[in-house]
Amino acid sequence: MTFVDQPTTRRSLAPSRQMLADHVYDAVLDLLIDGELQAGATLGIDGLARQFEVSQTPVREALARLESTGLVRRTALKGYRVAPVATPEELVRLMQARLVLEPALAELAAHHLTPELLAELELAVHDLAAAPLGPSFHEFRQYWEADERFHRIIARATGNEFLMSAYTALGGQIQRFRLFGGGGVTDSDHCVAEHTRVLAGLRSGDPAVARAAMAAHITEARDRALGAYDAPDAAHA
Repeated sequence: MTFVDQPTTRRSLAPSRQMLADHVYDAVLDLLIDGELQAGATLGIDGLARQFEVSQTPVREALARLESTGLVRRTALKGYRVAPVATPEELVRLMQARLVLEPALAELAAHHLTPELLAELELAVHDLAAAPLGPSFHEFRQYWEADERFHRIIARATGNEFLMSAYTALGGQIQRFRLFGGGGVTDSDHCVAEHTRVLAGLRSGDPAVARAAMAAHITEARDRALGAYDAPDAAHA
């Protein structure tokens, strides 16, 4: 008997280019959040390809994704470098943008929520409350992913692809989480409580309540992040 599908089976065992790009993205993100790659450091494509034993293509894809987070910057003719940690002024402007966008996303999402979307949001809050808190990013990555997932579900629930793109362009939560690198998450109780209130507002079906809950969450997250600049040790307590 001839097994004609055997070559296909062998090919499927090889990691795809997307899998390799994801691997590089995850590894470099860990180093960036934990501060092991210093601001201004060059991220050479050749060097990273050798370090992770991959071709240059998945490295380029990973760095392009990291650029969209604001953690990496690309300069013409110079390549990629590690971006500085956001200054308090930059963080204020970022959160200003989030205050314009995300309460509106919550308001619109309240019109379109289904039982399935509510279940996804409830799971995200549960995962946030149960996730490890650090001290390294590798350890609190699940926390960040649950936080990011909650906000992304709300953006997706609007059904508006342009608003979804606008949310993605802001880089989500990653700039704030850079303040926790090396010390771990310190505001979990506050964040879980705020997400719970946003979820309750969405579940109520009242767009104004959902909007107000999200605005309060973004404002309080901003104030906590700014407090970490005023008392650097507080971010690593």
